Amino acid sequence: MKGQEWYQASEVAEEYDEKRFSRGGRLIDRREKEAVLDALEPVAGKRVLEIACGTGRFTVMLAERDANVTGLDISGPMLQEGRQKAHQSGVADHLEFMRGDAARLPFPDDHFDTVFAMRFFHLADTPAKFLSEMARVSKDQVFFDTFNRFSTRSLYNWLLPMGSRLYSAGEVERLVEGAGLHLADDDHDFVVPYGFYRKVPDWVADPVRNADITIGRSFAGNALASVSYWDARV
Repeated sequence: MKGQEWYQASEVAEEYDEKRFSRGGRLIDRREKEAVLDALEPVAGKRVLEIACGTGRFTVMLAERDANVTGLDISGPMLQEGRQKAHQSGVADHLEFMRGDAARLPFPDDHFDTVFAMRFFHLADTPAKFLSEMARVSKDQVFFDTFNRFSTRSLYNWLLPMGSRLYSAGEVERLVEGAGLHLADDDHDFVVPYGFYRKVPDWVADPVRNADITIGRSFAGNALASVSYWDARV
């Protein structure tokens, strides 16, 4: 996976949420959580696995909605941040954090109702292998996001410390089919790239986001989107 050493540093984990989801970045956080909930709900009583759970933004959110959640990540410091978040939210009793490799998931076949990954596939060096493992341990749903090849993301991708793998829609469709899955739904968003929102204050981000949503709902919206959410079934 790209940037493993950078990602596993303690100082990166401690500052991760603040750097990415404060200021205008809060709009990204809100939209990503909305995308996860739209795809996964209702989650109460479901057994859910999050791949690359990081600091637990989504694992804690789902545990608060009574899902039985396991979060897996390669970074010990990121997992520690997630555990602290779970304790602060009072959901540590039905949320488990594990350090592990997404290419070799330590679970039997069909172990979870839903398996999902956010902010993961842009770092994946072997996406077909990762998606096949996600499909193997899920008995129903696999959900993930990608950054799009023909989008504004490509304009600054080379500047990022971990880089990004960018995908065309056709490439994602082939990966899904190769993993033995079928697409149930897809959604596309963010004409203006993430990097912009993280750099600007709320009073700038809010009107830009409103314009972004308007463009996204237009005829050309899907083609211009920099992020896609893919909902697949076993």
